[in-house]
Amino acid sequence: MSIFDSILDMIARFCNIPKSQSFFLFGPRGSGKSTLLKHHFADKDVLWINLLNQATDLQLAHNPDLLINLWLPKKPEWIIIDEVQKIPRLLDVVHLGIEEYKIRFALTGSSARKLKRGNANLLAGRAVERHLMPFSSLELGDHFELDKALRFGLLPKIWSEQLSFDEASDFLYSYVNTYLKEEVAAEQLVRNLEPFRRFLVSAAQSNSKIINHSAIERDCGVPRKQSERHFEILVDTLIGNFLYPFDTSARKRQTQKAKFYFFDTGVVRALQKLSEQTLENSTFDYGNIFETFVINEFLKTASSLQNHWEFSYFQTTENSEIDLIIERPRGKPILIEIKSFQKFSEDKVGSFFKLIKSFKYETAYILSNDPQSREINGVRCLHWQTGLNEIFLIPRRADEGPI
Repeated sequence: MSIFDSILDMIARFCNIPKSQSFFLFGPRGSGKSTLLKHHFADKDVLWINLLNQATDLQLAHNPDLLINLWLPKKPEWIIIDEVQKIPRLLDVVHLGIEEYKIRFALTGSSARKLKRGNANLLAGRAVERHLMPFSSLELGDHFELDKALRFGLLPKIWSEQLSFDEASDFLYSYVNTYLKEEVAAEQLVRNLEPFRRFLVSAAQSNSKIINHSAIERDCGVPRKQSERHFEILVDTLIGNFLYPFDTSARKRQTQKAKFYFFDTGVVRALQKLSEQTLENSTFDYGNIFETFVINEFLKTASSLQNHWEFSYFQTTENSEIDLIIERPRGKPILIEIKSFQKFSEDKVGSFFKLIKSFKYETAYILSNDPQSREINGVRCLHWQTGLNEIFLIPRRADEGPI
């Protein structure tokens, strides 16, 4: 584990940073990549290249070979390049540095789009890939507060600086604008920013739902093909994830209608213009945000632990759903229903019990805010965090209940 230093305390990030091999560290803006590396390399001799510094960016963009000249005087063991996607050509020099000079590189990025789409040199396995997302409930431990996480999300700044509600709202609106200006406009990912801005608001309104490009076109005037490309930008810039419908055929899965989940509850609420609004329990908005939060907890934890699991959902023609299906390399799938209720109610999950009868599964779960654990007809009905720990085999103390 590496250490993230904050006002709250020393918080362990669940990110396995390689000790002796070059690596990419991808994550959205503000997820703590630079801070994590500063602590990880605190006692090491490194050359730090920050491409968010305009002078450095211009210098290396004009002459990428200058990187080796910057390294030669002291020849530190590591070179850290922050936001490497800003100069994809720099990766050719990184490749040379690894092969000829035996330099180790830590390369951070908040978008892999320019690298992937521009046929950049991705170092052919010479650098492993890691991901860092906003805090998870497991990382925050005793500092975690569900209501705060649902309303303002889990970006480190929200938790490390103890922002007031007004300050947290202002930060989230600023974060969205910074994303548009620095990630989308500055990187020239779209030709016209205004339609993309309208699309973002419409996409946020359909968060956690099956993507309906026709509805988005009616809502914000962005044509279907453009909407499809815009969703790809959101995924490539690590702002959200597709959740594809369950199918035993990987090829068929990719051609069916996907859901989309934004990576952070605070960011999606900012896009919905709801950051300053309270979040009332037992409402549709609460249930939607709670589902987004739990889905992201699974995605973040699996990524952090480097579990190569497949995640999907299932929906019948009558709109009965299984919110999350987990397929691991071996064994039958795990079926999960996510409910935000504080007290278990079998009436509210009757369709789930009926639906799972048609599946061959390993375990079925109903995860909610109810702290009492129970098992009904073989279905494990648990507090969401107890279920998360159980599925990922994360031990908890005997005297420790759900947070």
